[in-house]
Amino acid sequence: MHRNAVRPDRRGLLKVGVLGGAGLCLGDLLRWQARAADSRHRDNSVIILHMRGGPSQLETFDMKPDAPAEIRGEFAPIPTNVPGIQVCELLPMTARVMDKFSIVRSLQHPPEYGDVSHSRGDQVVFTGYPPGANEDENAHPSMGAVAARQLQHQNPRMPAYVMVPRMIPGTGPAYLGRPCGPFETLADPARDGPFKVPNLAPPQGVSVDQLGDRRRLLAGFDDVRRELDHRGTFAAMDQYQRQAWEVVTGPAARAAFDLDAEPRVVRERYGFPKAYAPRMRAGGDNPGWNQRVLLARRLVEAGVRLVTVDLRWWDTHDDNFWSLKNGFLPPFDRCFSALLEDLDQRGLLDTTLVVAWGEHGRTPRVNQTAGRDHWMSAFCAAMAGGGIRGGRVVGATDARAALPRENPNYPQDVLATVYRHLGVDIAEQYLDHTGRPHPVLPFGKSIDELF
Repeated sequence: MHRNAVRPDRRGLLKVGVLGGAGLCLGDLLRWQARAADSRHRDNSVIILHMRGGPSQLETFDMKPDAPAEIRGEFAPIPTNVPGIQVCELLPMTARVMDKFSIVRSLQHPPEYGDVSHSRGDQVVFTGYPPGANEDENAHPSMGAVAARQLQHQNPRMPAYVMVPRMIPGTGPAYLGRPCGPFETLADPARDGPFKVPNLAPPQGVSVDQLGDRRRLLAGFDDVRRELDHRGTFAAMDQYQRQAWEVVTGPAARAAFDLDAEPRVVRERYGFPKAYAPRMRAGGDNPGWNQRVLLARRLVEAGVRLVTVDLRWWDTHDDNFWSLKNGFLPPFDRCFSALLEDLDQRGLLDTTLVVAWGEHGRTPRVNQTAGRDHWMSAFCAAMAGGGIRGGRVVGATDARAALPRENPNYPQDVLATVYRHLGVDIAEQYLDHTGRPHPVLPFGKSIDELF
């Protein structure tokens, strides 16, 4: 149903960005258009590959082959193209591009944040703050919302912040308001058939051809307004809302989201994994997300500043090894390695920072159902591009991959690294709904060892 155009009601227009869901800070957009970046200059961008559910550090980038069987698990490490660094045997293509990315092995959540469930962990890794009373709703703005607030004016032709395919806990704008929320594709490139973004489809009464003619565009919106007013849906869209619609549905955005224009050979390199039913207690989505990753590359190439891709659902409480072998690791291996090679070949790797991580790690000891449970005290991030020197390992865990042993880092340090790359001022403070000021990050420093 996500392929259908959004209905011209209040809910639909909120989603398509007319009222700010595109991540457009409208007042800033109008004031700062004259200061848009020179078209010859490529602004820095970020792709977040969010491996929701929490991938096991022991089956990806921090294997412990000398540990007892109940710790090390079923898989063996393999060498990479960087001497001395090993990864899981189910990541052979990733092993061949180790020189293009680095691994942070010593991540942990601040213990004072308490137990990290999925949504609570999402809040921390996207905002840097502990979750509020409702862990599914942002108490503080996500890094994408902050990027939209500070950077949208630099390229008003494209939304600064995009979610593929839709928002998850932690990704909202909180007190920055809906104008700094993400543009959601809603349609999913992981599904079969042509990829059409309903958020880019004009409401009834406004054709794509009209978008190039502002006078006809406004007349079309007047017709829509009268129709909706007659139905009592909402009063009117003002001039600024119409301009937001014009920006988001302009030719640059429509071309960037046209995934079907991508050459078949490129799409096949990223992969078209088959759907499968994961044997996990949590159930979850089919991990056929490879084409989502390709779309992210198209978006940063077109000028989107931060793209978050939902790569769920790594919640392997049961049958951890079966699920990773038959569902998760082979697709990730293909699309992650394809993304790094693709960005490099297109000259985009220097300006695009890629972060692949989940909201927490997995327990060092395998449980009674051949799974691993949630673990907040040790997890990994794979980071590439944006000036990061590939082939490095930052930090280390103990013999069980249970606790950082060297150079402990926090999610806030990863966020500080992201913000530095984007040029976001982390000292900037924003007022919450009670008027209390909050800095972009409560703490954190860039992980300089990566550079």
